[in-house]
Amino acid sequence: MQQNARITVKEISEKIHLSTTPVHERIKRMEENGVIKQYVTLLDHTKVKKGLMVICYVSLKEHSKNAGNKFIKAINEMNEVVECLNISGEFDFMLKVVSEDMNAYYDFHVNRLSPIENMGHVQSIFVMGIIKQTHQLVW
Repeated sequence: MQQNARITVKEISEKIHLSTTPVHERIKRMEENGVIKQYVTLLDHTKVKKGLMVICYVSLKEHSKNAGNKFIKAINEMNEVVECLNISGEFDFMLKVVSEDMNAYYDFHVNRLSPIENMGHVQSIFVMGIIKQTHQLVW
């Protein structure tokens, strides 16, 4: 299912040699338990006018719970930010940002990201190419 969310219960049942009822029940149980978080369609960002991908490392000036929550709220309202990770080390957050081009990113950085209250330091790393990109977990 991680490779193809459109696979049918019947197709899964044939692959794993079970009838459709237990397969359907297992899928429903995984959905209810949050193992399956959502079903999505992955787009090629370069084909939808989002050709520039930037990794932004962000540090905040203040590290209180309230300050962190305000930053997170602001980031969640920015469509350009497609991923935000809370990280350890020199920076507090790592953002994956997509934009149309360098001018659009500059506008985002100067007018939307940098003015966020409590913003400390931002380091932008421009992605030259994607070598591996997956959302599949293997166990």
